[in-house]
This record gives sequence, structure tokens and C-alpha cells, in this order.
Amino acid sequence: MVDPRIETARGRSLLETLPEPLPAERIIALNQPGTDLHSHREYEWNGLRFEAPPGVFLPGHTSRMIYDRLFDGRIEVRGRRYVAMGVGLGVETVAAGLAGARRIHAVDVHPDSVTTAAHHFERHVAPAGSPVFVPVVADVFEGFPEGVQSDLITFNPPAVSHPVSDDPDIVRNVCVGAPLLERFFTQLAEREILAPGGEVFVVASTTADLRGIVGHALVHGFVPEVRDLHDWQDGVVTHLFRFVRGDAS
Repeated sequence: MVDPRIETARGRSLLETLPEPLPAERIIALNQPGTDLHSHREYEWNGLRFEAPPGVFLPGHTSRMIYDRLFDGRIEVRGRRYVAMGVGLGVETVAAGLAGARRIHAVDVHPDSVTTAAHHFERHVAPAGSPVFVPVVADVFEGFPEGVQSDLITFNPPAVSHPVSDDPDIVRNVCVGAPLLERFFTQLAEREILAPGGEVFVVASTTADLRGIVGHALVHGFVPEVRDLHDWQDGVVTHLFRFVRGDAS
């Protein structure tokens, strides 16, 4: 086993290399919300159709960094207990179900999103025989079932570090900021939701406070690594972070 003190030291070194957020005016310009959130929309992935009721966010390109990897095995979900945090439309739960997850908790603070995710799971996965699917309406882990542990958690959080709208649905899905990740890692540690050997994958970009996010994780004993980077050629670089407990690195 790797000495956890060495892994933690590496995590702190990573923290120092992370870029600062882009200037506020650039972040706001890059994250101007669309005008169709409160209408019915459609989305397609891997030949499957998803319907988005008003208020349910469509996944963006950063979400694909999670559900494509779940589906093709770059994030291993087969036979594992999986939590999809901020589930939205539910594409990642479908990807995980098709890839052979053992149990899936679909978590969102927005009840309509949880209902929508459950509908899509039933449509695209359940007919072929599926894992246990548990819909959960929760504010991060406040409302998550007590005593449940997971082997894998993914989260593409609304971590944009500046407000881009007064619409509460847009704020909920875009710009809550790093404090949301502080609650996420605090609750994850206090409730011991991550099973031994478990992994947490978080997507965040240079529109967010990356150092704040990773710093919160380190404080609560989660060791980070950058699993992937994507440069969108507009000043935004998206990081796919993997976190494990410091004693399980």
C-alpha cells in the first residue's frame, strides 16, 4: 500500500499547480444561459433519446466527460454501487446501467430532475434487466439514505464562481460555486458514504475556484489526481478530478 502521507503530499503539490479562475467578466460572458430552460427540449446520446421537461437542465459537453467514460469503462462501474450526484436528465445513470452497475442512486436537489432520470432509466435500461435504481431527492447528501455506502460517485457540480443569472433554476445548475463542494466533501467524510477503495470523480473548470475545491477535499482526507483535461480553446480548461480517501490511495 502506498504511504498515505506521500499521497497527501502529492495532492498538496497538485493544489499549488492548479490555475486561478478566469477573470469574472470572462466567466460571466462564457456562461450566459440559454432562453429555453423553461420549455420542453430533447437530447440524444448514443442513439438514445431523452426528453427534458421545463427546469431540467440538458447536459453540456463537460457532462460527457463523465457518462462517456462510465459507458466505455474508463470509469469502472461494472458490478459497483454508484451514486450519480446532480443527476439532472439522468444520462449518466443510463450509461452506468448499460455498463453493468450493481446499484445506482440518482441524486438531485430538484425533484423533477430525479423523476426525469428515473423515467429515462426505466425506458432505456430496465427492459433489458437492470441494477437496483434508487431515486433520491437530496441537498447534496442531506436526505440521502442513512448507512448506504457507494463504490463510485460522480459529480459535475454547478461550480461557476460568479453569478450569471437571478433565475433560481439557472443558479442551481450553473453557479452555486465552490461552497457547494465544501459541503459535498464534508458530508461525504462525516457520513462515510464512500466505501473502502471507492472513488469520486468531479468535473470542474477554470470558471470555478479549482484550488478551493481541491483544498476542501484535502482537508477532509480526500487525495486528488487529475484524470483528464480538456482545453476548449476559449480560455476554459476543464479538469476531471479523481479523489480517493487518503488511507486508500
